[in-house]
Amino acid sequence: MTESFFSTFTPKEIAHISATGTRVHLPEGWSPIWEDTPPDKAYIILDGTVSVRRDKEEIAQCGPGDIIGEAAILRGSLRTASIVALTPLDLIHLSADKLQQLSVEMPSFAKALEKVAKDRFGS
Repeated sequence: MTESFFSTFTPKEIAHISATGTRVHLPEGWSPIWEDTPPDKAYIILDGTVSVRRDKEEIAQCGPGDIIGEAAILRGSLRTASIVALTPLDLIHLSADKLQQLSVEMPSFAKALEKVAKDRFGS
């Protein structure tokens, strides 16, 4: 299994990321991100599991420590997948502006985002 997005950060960096974002709790079955919508937010999963779906077909699952929704922000494009909560979720919500802010403030955050993009999309 690949390492999680969060596993690359120190406890101090995780605290900074957490403080920059907003903690949210979502129920099972909720879809915080929809395919073909603007890239306005990303989430880091603290607890729970989501299904990543393209054209209603599951293409992946993500869990604690993973970031979701970042790809469209990085690419400046509409979302290419929907996210559906398979369990109740505990998340850190990051607006597109907060994601950019963290990328500037923390080179390690920008590097981790680039690694996720490369691992997921080969780009």
